[in-house]
Amino acid sequence: MKSVLSVLAAALLSTATPGTADSPVVVELFTSQGCSSCPPADEIFAELAQRDDVIALALHVDYWDYIGWKDEFAVPAYADRQRGYAAAAQRRSIYTPQMVVNGQTDIVGARPMELSEAIAKHAAMPSPVTLDVRRQGDALKISAQNTGAAGNMVVQLVRYTPMSNTRITRGENAGMTLDYANVAWDWKAIGTWDGRSDLSLNVPVTGDAPLVVLVQKGTDGAILAADALR
Repeated sequence: MKSVLSVLAAALLSTATPGTADSPVVVELFTSQGCSSCPPADEIFAELAQRDDVIALALHVDYWDYIGWKDEFAVPAYADRQRGYAAAAQRRSIYTPQMVVNGQTDIVGARPMELSEAIAKHAAMPSPVTLDVRRQGDALKISAQNTGAAGNMVVQLVRYTPMSNTRITRGENAGMTLDYANVAWDWKAIGTWDGRSDLSLNVPVTGDAPLVVLVQKGTDGAILAADALR
C-alpha cells in the first residue's frame, strides 16, 4: 500500500500544469542516503521524475557520509553547487533534503504542495532562450537563440541514471532499501555564451544514458532553458 505522502505527491505532481514556457522546468534535489529526513523527499521526487514538463535531477551530496553510511552516488562537486545557490540567495547554510526550482526557488524538505506551486509559477514564465538539442551518433548538436537574456550564460551537460536501488546497512537509514530516481553522475560545463549571436556547439558523447543540457545564468543563477534526451 502506498503511504499517504506518496498518494499526496502523486496527486499533486503527476498532472502537468499548463504554462506558456518553451522550456521544461528544472528541479534539482540535493539529497543523501545518510540523511534520515531524505527518504520522503526522494519518494516525492520519484513521482516528479515521471512528468514530461519537468526535468528532475537528483544531486547526492557527501557531507553526511561521516555519520555511518557513505552515499554511493555522492559527488563532492554537488555540495559546491549547493553552496553556490546558498551564497546567491544569501543563506548561511546548506542542508538536505532541498529542492531548487529553475535555479531560483528553494523548497525545504518534502513539501509537495509548495513544490507543485513553484513548478507552476516557473512554467508560466516564458523562457528568454530557445534551446534545441539533438543527438547524431556520438555527437550532440546544441543550438540556442537569445530572445531576452542579458549577460554571460553557462551551458552545462548532465548525464543521469533513471532509477537505482540501494539497501542501506548503516547510518540513519540502516535496514532500508530505497529507490532513487534520476541520479546525476556526470555534470560539467561545456561552454559559455554571451547571447550576442546564436549558439552552436558540437559535443562528443558516448553511451546511451539519458542526458540534459542546461543554459544557466552563471553557474548558480537562474536556469534559462533546458532540454533532455531521455
